[in-house]
Amino acid sequence: MGLVQEFKEFALKGSVIDLAVGVVIGGAFGGIVKSLVDNIIMPPINLLTARSGVNFKEAALTIETESPKLDDAGKIIEGEGAGMLVQDYPILNYGPFTQTIFEFLLIAIALFVAIKLINAARARMEDEPEEEEVAKPSEDIQLLREIRDALQKS
Repeated sequence: MGLVQEFKEFALKGSVIDLAVGVVIGGAFGGIVKSLVDNIIMPPINLLTARSGVNFKEAALTIETESPKLDDAGKIIEGEGAGMLVQDYPILNYGPFTQTIFEFLLIAIALFVAIKLINAARARMEDEPEEEEVAKPSEDIQLLREIRDALQKS
């Protein structure tokens, strides 16, 4: 029974729950950044680099390969129309890797800015002087002041 109780206390601690929420939000944020890179950032970059023949989605180091021509059933064509089919075969896809680097950089920049803002807010909150409570005079001093004020009136 002690082990179950220990686990319950551990799982219900605020820091564990905060960590779980952070992981879920981080996963969603990663999806947002991936969509941002794939749909907003990379298309203009691909448009600019397409003039030089580079498309990051399809950028790869390829080798030329030969394979026999196949019919629709997947059998090798023999006789008329037979021959070898020459194709480029990608052996190193560096385009998608480049997009992933962009995603990482955007996430790193966003986290850096968020942490910087949080630290600045925390520093401002710590530097603000707390309002000091005005010390209330004791009942004896209040009574003496009332007596003094009454004597001054008469």
